[in-house]
Formats: sequence, structure tokens, C-alpha cells
Amino acid sequence: MNCFKKRSKAFTLIEVLMVVLIIGILFAFALPSYLSSVRDTRQKTANSNAQTIAITVQALYVRTGGLAYNHSSITEAAILVELGGQVPINPCTTGRSLTVDYQLVLTPSTATMSPLAGTLCDSAGMRTITLTQ
Repeated sequence: MNCFKKRSKAFTLIEVLMVVLIIGILFAFALPSYLSSVRDTRQKTANSNAQTIAITVQALYVRTGGLAYNHSSITEAAILVELGGQVPINPCTTGRSLTVDYQLVLTPSTATMSPLAGTLCDSAGMRTITLTQ
């Protein structure tokens, strides 16, 4: 006569609940850090892409002989040609338009470029790039 009961090979409810609890606690700590990292990466990419557009405007300005940043030859079409036919994506707005996703202001003596924050980024993290004569 065997005194020992045969133990089943399944997990008990308590064991399963403990595993779910531990995974939930880890997830609660990891998710905010992950979301913050994603937001920061989007902002840095948007700022870098705005810098690329500003460098393109600067190149067009130099090509015009340094007359003015708002010279008639510095247009959205000319900027597109210099950028290879496509504006870099703004990951904060997920768009590629110079007028909708970036703010470009051209005056005779300055050019100001900044990416727009949209709903995916914090506006405090957006950088404004100013070019002067």
C-alpha cells in the first residue's frame, strides 16, 4: 500500500497568480521608461532632420551669392530638389511637409527652422535653428 499521493504535473492557481503578479510589477516599472525613451528618440530625430533642412537652406543661400534668405530662388521646390526629392520625416507628426510638419521662416537676413511637436512629442524638446548672415 502506497502512502504517498500521486502529484499532478500542473501548476497550482497560486503559482500562476504569483507569476502574473511578478510580470505585472516588471511591466509597470519598464513601460514608463520605454515610453520616455521612445519620445526622446523621436524628438532627437526631428531636431536632426530640421538641422538637415537648415543646412540645405544655407547651401541655397550660399548659391545665391548670400543675397537674402528669402531670395526668390530659395523655394520649397528648390529645397526638395536639394534634399533628393523628399523632405525628411518628422517622427513627432509622422509627416514630410515643410509647411505642415516643420516651421521654416525666411527673412532677408535670417532663416529659422524648427520641427513641430505634434501629438507624439513634447514641445519643450524641440530645438529652433537660426541661420544669420
